[in-house]
Amino acid sequence: MARVLVPLAQGCEEMEAITIIDVLRRAGIDVVSAGLEAGPVTCSRRNVIVPDTTLDEALTQEFDMVVLPGGLPGADHLNADPRIIELLQSMHARGRYTAAICAAPKVLATAGLLDGRSATSYPGVLDAIQVPGLRITTDHVVEDDRVITSQGPGTAMDFALALIDVLAGRAKRDQVEAGLRPGM
Repeated sequence: MARVLVPLAQGCEEMEAITIIDVLRRAGIDVVSAGLEAGPVTCSRRNVIVPDTTLDEALTQEFDMVVLPGGLPGADHLNADPRIIELLQSMHARGRYTAAICAAPKVLATAGLLDGRSATSYPGVLDAIQVPGLRITTDHVVEDDRVITSQGPGTAMDFALALIDVLAGRAKRDQVEAGLRPGM
């Protein structure tokens, strides 16, 4: 079974965080949410999430994918945390998946993972930074090698389903999607 780490920072976008965690768990994927520090995480719209563990504890475990929810100032907190940057670089070096949505693709850029790739983000986020060879698209979800990006809260469901597709296959994605979107 695939294992996914979802780091949660104060001020993260709750729709993205919860959608990612919930939809992946519906697919039978082992998801661990980890706060940058101990205790509840207050999201950008003041909803509160209680992470499964802390980032320090999660860093002692192995994962197949790391998924970063966006939102502000959550993405800024992720971007400023050297543990997150090191984790992303380590995952990439080991051929594992890294993924980010909304403002969080800038964290992938800081880690050097968007150099020479195609990616998307919340409009304007990636435009504001210099990344060698980055091709910014307006697609809802972009997969380039083992780096997956998405635009924001409105694309969170499609993003989560795309993550299922790469981790568990098209049949599992279709099964989960059928339960979420009856009649499709």
